Amino acid sequence: MGTKPEEAPAAALSPASEFGTATGLFSSPRKRSVVLSLLLALATLAIYNSVVHNAFLNLDDYDYVTHNQHVQSGLTAATLRWALTTFDAENWHPLTWFSHAMDWQLFGKNAGGHHYTSVLFHALNAVLLFLLLQSATGFTWRSLMVAALFALHPVNVESVAWVAERKNVLSMMFFLLALLAYGWYAQRPSARRYSCVVLLFILGLMAKPQIITLPFVLLLWDYWPLQRFGFGQPREVPSRFAQASIRQLVLEKVPLLLLSAADAVVTIRAQHTAVHTAMAEYSFHTRLVNAMIAYSRYVAHAFWPFRLAPAYPLLDDAIPFAQVLTACAFLLLVTGLALASRKRYLLVGWLWFLGTLVPMIGVVQVGNQSMADRYAYISFIGLFWMATWVIAETAQEWRISPRWLAVPACLVLVATAVLTVRQVGYWHDSETLWRYTLSVTNRNFMAHTYLAGELTKENRHEEAIAEYTQAEQFHRYPIEQVGYFADYELRHEHLAGAIADARRVLQGTNDRDAREMAFRDLGIANTRLGNASEARESYNQALQIDPHDPFALMGMGLLAYRDSDFRTAAEFFSRAAAVEPIDFHYLLMASALQKCGRQTEANTAYAQARRVSSDWAEAQKKADWFLSN
Repeated sequence: MGTKPEEAPAAALSPASEFGTATGLFSSPRKRSVVLSLLLALATLAIYNSVVHNAFLNLDDYDYVTHNQHVQSGLTAATLRWALTTFDAENWHPLTWFSHAMDWQLFGKNAGGHHYTSVLFHALNAVLLFLLLQSATGFTWRSLMVAALFALHPVNVESVAWVAERKNVLSMMFFLLALLAYGWYAQRPSARRYSCVVLLFILGLMAKPQIITLPFVLLLWDYWPLQRFGFGQPREVPSRFAQASIRQLVLEKVPLLLLSAADAVVTIRAQHTAVHTAMAEYSFHTRLVNAMIAYSRYVAHAFWPFRLAPAYPLLDDAIPFAQVLTACAFLLLVTGLALASRKRYLLVGWLWFLGTLVPMIGVVQVGNQSMADRYAYISFIGLFWMATWVIAETAQEWRISPRWLAVPACLVLVATAVLTVRQVGYWHDSETLWRYTLSVTNRNFMAHTYLAGELTKENRHEEAIAEYTQAEQFHRYPIEQVGYFADYELRHEHLAGAIADARRVLQGTNDRDAREMAFRDLGIANTRLGNASEARESYNQALQIDPHDPFALMGMGLLAYRDSDFRTAAEFFSRAAAVEPIDFHYLLMASALQKCGRQTEANTAYAQARRVSSDWAEAQKKADWFLSN
């Protein structure tokens, strides 16, 4: 950390001025920057090295990589066209899709390769942040401390150790490059230099819309450290960056603001369903109160990074007024102190933190989370430099040697590194992650639900249903989603639970799709319980809503087959096969046709079953089971 005033931001302070005479590798500012950049990158790679042993997670990794046929096609022309036009995963981020497709082409199912690519991006981002702050402020050691905190802080594990969050580290790279390009432009403004900023911003938006606040960040950057505000206005220290009027600086950002607006429209369109669901579920009051508390919790996580989790649920319950009042008082106090301070870095750091979180703070809610560690990836930089600069300048005023600051600074970095290594271990696999989450959070319906999904994958259905039951105790799921619980319980022979959930859906919604699923599930459950008349009535209700429901058609066919009405059974099985031409339906149809003496048609159906089957033995086994039970 520096000990002299910022007399010449055009060049970083030399080690001779901060730590004695420079020799060897530190004999010039350029050599020093190269060496420190390499050390920072190596430290980041070492701390995150164990991530190569981590698996893909059931937290979006399947949608983004392992079950995504487009990504698994590699970097083909078809994949590129799809990436540029799709709203899959409720986002438009073609560069992120390109990145995943390239990884699949290089590493295939090897999760370690996908993870390490994210680590490399994170290490690069740390180096870019160091170089950005050093070039803009003239301080090497302070800039290094901020970059090291960014590289090693455990709150960033979520962005790095989660494959599906590649979009975070990728967009951050372009965000930092755009800031570097803007510094280059601000030294000697020109259209050519400005176009570099625009291009990098576009690329960043194509990775993730989180950097949509860049135009506002650049205005803060103009105020400090570039100090471009106003002709003839006093500067804290000399600066090599061109000054301009506030009006000029705002007009300068208009092209970027237009890009932000366009990307906001695209993002809202991509996330329309998720936004609509969340906004309907949580009142504006709940969302606003949660935003205030979330800001305070983010600050707490920056300085006390314990009990971090991948999911902090937004519970639609009354939040204690004292908690809300405390959070608001804290935010107002810090804001007041930042405004009252003569230190520009304090105001800019605080506004950076507050402003870059605005799109993700939850006033416009997407999903059920109250906050997320990944949202702090850019925002915490402001807090890190506030703390670093305050400590360095306080030490300078008290005439404390920077050598004495080096020891506690190293201890802080070691502590964050240890916590990060431990946090990476929690992301080893889905079950480990969600059981850890349940141990550090309360009433976490999201963790129970994801854990249930992983247990289902492992065929541990009794444990999975227990987790789903826990999830329902903590969260009022939209009634349409209850239908999926009914469907799950039905598939795993919890018939009473399936019937209860299906009836809840029918009593609670007029949504056609949800009601159709509920009637269908009631039909299947009653069929298995031997209640033929109730099952037939439920299937009929489902078919009135959708005459092409293959499950209801199959169910009606099975009821007729068991009543020895083979002609009717063949008709329903035929309709099911027309809607969903799979081997199982053709085998049911062939059996019913054979029973009613239509052997030629039965042979044709049987041949068609063989033709479309991917697992003939399994299809026969399944058909025999349904026809005999």
